[in-house]
Order: sequence, then C-alpha cells, then structure tokens
Amino acid sequence: MRITRLAATFGAMSMLFAVAACGGDDSDNASGTGSSGGGSGIVGKASSGKLTFGVKADQPGLGLQTGSTYTGFDIEISKIIAKGLGVPESGITWKTTVSANREPYIQQGQVDVVVATYTINDERKQKVNFGGPYYIAGQDLLVPVNSTITGPEALAGKKVCSVSGSTPAKRIQTDYKDAQLQQFDSYSKCVTALAGGQVDAVTTDDIILAGYAAQEQYAGKFKVVGKPFSTEPYGIGVKKEDSEGCNKINEILKAAAGDGSYKKAWDDTLGKSGKAAPELDTSKLTNCS
Repeated sequence: MRITRLAATFGAMSMLFAVAACGGDDSDNASGTGSSGGGSGIVGKASSGKLTFGVKADQPGLGLQTGSTYTGFDIEISKIIAKGLGVPESGITWKTTVSANREPYIQQGQVDVVVATYTINDERKQKVNFGGPYYIAGQDLLVPVNSTITGPEALAGKKVCSVSGSTPAKRIQTDYKDAQLQQFDSYSKCVTALAGGQVDAVTTDDIILAGYAAQEQYAGKFKVVGKPFSTEPYGIGVKKEDSEGCNKINEILKAAAGDGSYKKAWDDTLGKSGKAAPELDTSKLTNCS
C-alpha cells in the first residue's frame, strides 16, 4: 500500500514538472524567442531572414520563370517587400502559384506572401488580407490581328479563354453569358490555344495580355483590343489574421513610391514595353483588417 502511495506521489510530481515545462515553452513563444521568431505573421517570420513568396511563372513582364530564375514586375515588387522586412534576396524562396491556389497556399502556410497579379475583391478578403494595391489593371481581350472582335459586347458565340478561379473568368460567366468560356490553369495555355485557332480570344488584365503580345514568337500575330471593361487593383496577399504584416507591406509601398524603387521596378520590367511607369497612389492603400 505504501509503495502505491509513493508511486502516486512521484506521478503527481512528474505531472507538475511537465506542466511547468510546457508553461516555459509558451512564455518563450510569447516573448518572441521561440522557433517561430515572434509569431506566425510575416514580420515574425522575416526575423529568420527567410520568406516564401507565391508568384506567377508564365506571365511575361510580370512573373516569368526561366529555368530556376523568376523575372518580372511582380518579382521586383516581391524583392522590395522582402527588403523592407529585412530579408535579403538570398533569403527568398519562390513558389509558383496559379490563380486557383493562391488563397489555399496562404491559408495552408505553403507561402508567406503572394504577389501574383492578385486582384483585391470582397470575396477574397474573406479569406486573406491584402496590402496594396500596387497597380491598377483593367480586364481586356487579346485577339488575332485580323479579328473582328472589338470589345466584350462582341463575344456572343465566340470561344473565350481564361484561367480557372480568376476574376476575369468569373466576369465572363456572369456578365457575358453568351460567350463560350474555355478555362485552363494558366494563361500561357490560353495563348497557345489562341495561336492554334482553338479559341477566338483570351481575356485577363490588359498588362498581362500586352506582355504575351510582345513575346518574340507572337510579335505581329496578336493585338490587345484596348477597351478595358473592369478595374483590377493588384494586392499583396497574406494570412487573414496578419494585420501587422499587411500594415507593414503598405508602409514599404509608401516608401518605395517616394524613394524611386517602385519606378525602377517598373522600368526594369514592364517599362521595356514602352509603357511609362504609373504613379503609385498611396492614398488608395487598403485598410488592413
């Protein structure tokens, strides 16, 4: 009986030590000395000197992967954000995203930040938080140079290609129901289909279409109709609860607008198309939730 009581006493003491040890771990994390480096937000993660950015890989001038290298305006914006958070280029991990997986990648922690021609809208704001916008685009149409399509009102009965899960695809479905929508997981597949005559038009944001039209293999074959029918504010996505990170992104964008780094990012990428750098209107930056 005495042995039983002793065993019970030692068991209780062991539990107390275990609870105390767990409490010590919690206080470490709360003070920012744990492995998370100060929390799950991007400000905390950046203290490790590393961040993962979700970007597009098939959009010339914006986010294009060649081998293991990513280039484009969104890539340069990502570097500006990383630098502002104290993360060097060598600490950036690039992860290719497509339109349909941007929210899941953020929610699941597969990426820390998404800079991928990511339109801010109310539906997405229910799932993620947005810094920005850092650019305002407009939905347009890419067609063969001899096409008679003059705008979205001429799409009835036409085969129109866009990307699954994208804002442009949803707009065709809701506003231009007489068009025959073909959906792929990347715009490059849509452009290939256009080149092969399988579709009559590709629709997405004007600046994305201009990048494709300017590619060497398509030069002189396509034209952007030039009749935008939407406003697409490009945002920078982070986890829904990361208001601190969202606010920090906006601070970094304000600084980039003033110190010339935003203009340089444009001039080094999309500026090569001859289009002048837009002014980053910092008065339109989001109120982080």
